[in-house]
Amino acid sequence: MKRNKLIKYLEKNSCALAREGGKHSLYKNTITGKISTLPRHMNIKENLCRKICKDLGIPDILKDK
Repeated sequence: MKRNKLIKYLEKNSCALAREGGKHSLYKNTITGKISTLPRHMNIKENLCRKICKDLGIPDILKDK
């Protein structure tokens, strides 16, 4: 999955960029306070997308397909 598509989905589900790290971006769910890291690769594997959504407490992005 493209990184930009995942970021748009996270922001649509009440997540915001908390800070930038060395090789990852840190996203935080503004409602629950849960945090997950997002790598800066152009493509992110589906299993990692599922894990990021689970960590942030939002619905799985791949279930919409």
